[in-house]
Amino acid sequence: MPRDVKFFPLFKETTAILVQASSLLQELFKITEKEKRKDLCVLIKTEEVKGDIATGAILKALNETFITPFDREDINALTDELDDVIDAINRASQKVLLYSPNNLPNSMRLLTDIINKGAIEIQGAVDELSNLKHTDKKLRSHYKEIKRLEEEADVIYENGIMTLFKEETDGIELIKLKEIIQELEKTANKINSTGKVLKTIFVKYA
Repeated sequence: MPRDVKFFPLFKETTAILVQASSLLQELFKITEKEKRKDLCVLIKTEEVKGDIATGAILKALNETFITPFDREDINALTDELDDVIDAINRASQKVLLYSPNNLPNSMRLLTDIINKGAIEIQGAVDELSNLKHTDKKLRSHYKEIKRLEEEADVIYENGIMTLFKEETDGIELIKLKEIIQELEKTANKINSTGKVLKTIFVKYA
């Protein structure tokens, strides 16, 4: 029996949402006007809602499909991880909206760059899943780059935390900024978790 391939366009739709959300997050951390921050947070929330709908569509297809292109647990794991990354991006943006910090340090902007690059790598890897046997090198390069980006994010986060405690003299601002940078670091970790699921799929099926 042929394997149902409806999952591939559904995953592509989800990763397109992920990349858009990460691009909006980048933009959020580049601007200083608080009203514009609010508008971008609304846009990111819209993408998060789209992500929930896309996740629901994948899970519905999983329940209705007898033969799947990969093991059900792998499809479910990838779906959960993609949803988690989009949710984490939204949480980071909502903390900016909630805390309304005076300034966003450069370390945070660097982390949003990493998150966006990681999202693009995830999108590239997912695009290869439908033709895995013939594109194994490309998929391998994507999840290796995701891991490298996570390691880079760790360094940026650690330096960012140290700089905050050295330079921020306002205790309230320090608490706000610490919460936000920690959320960004969690988002980068979620991207790496998605890379691990993609690696598992590669090892099983390539």
